[in-house]
Amino acid sequence: MRYTGPVCKLCRREQNKLFLKGDKCLAKCTLDKRPTPPGAARPQRGKPSAYAIRLREKQKLRRIYGILETQFRRYFREALKGRGVTGAQLLILLERRLDNVVYRAGFAPSRPAARQLVTHAHFYVNGHPVDIPSYLVKAGDKITVRESCRASVYWKQMLEEKADTSASRWLSADRPALLATVQSLPTREDIEIPIKEQLVVEFYSR
Repeated sequence: MRYTGPVCKLCRREQNKLFLKGDKCLAKCTLDKRPTPPGAARPQRGKPSAYAIRLREKQKLRRIYGILETQFRRYFREALKGRGVTGAQLLILLERRLDNVVYRAGFAPSRPAARQLVTHAHFYVNGHPVDIPSYLVKAGDKITVRESCRASVYWKQMLEEKADTSASRWLSADRPALLATVQSLPTREDIEIPIKEQLVVEFYSR
């Protein structure tokens, strides 16, 4: 079941800013005022176990991308089948999700907002409507906003805002044209998130 409570609690639980509200987390963050995990009156004493460390890293990664446990396990199994380092392959799969690409292109302030836009059928991929947030993009794919959606207040306000995107070198974004192009598949070096993916691999390999 998808979490629908206060997202700031998730950041406090992981003791890291997960940017679940996008740039709002930079200006105002509950974690800065309440650095203890939810339900804890004071910071935990003692050293966490090896299992706890790996569990928290897995939960942090899962919550950054907003994925349920069952789906996250499927991504891990697919990463195991791929070539290369399993942890890097897992991150690349998550980064290729359509909702993440919409966020990276600067078309949404956060991944949850991007997921909502995708499920509300705001986007075409290579000219075809796609409303599945987990859709995996490929090199050369072009993501555009549907013509029927462009008249909405959201897109008008988005175009009026400062053109500051989170697009990486593997992804280009043309905000005036509401177009994003996947230049190539991302590499581990392109994915700038505070995660030690090897700990996630060790968690599922125990």
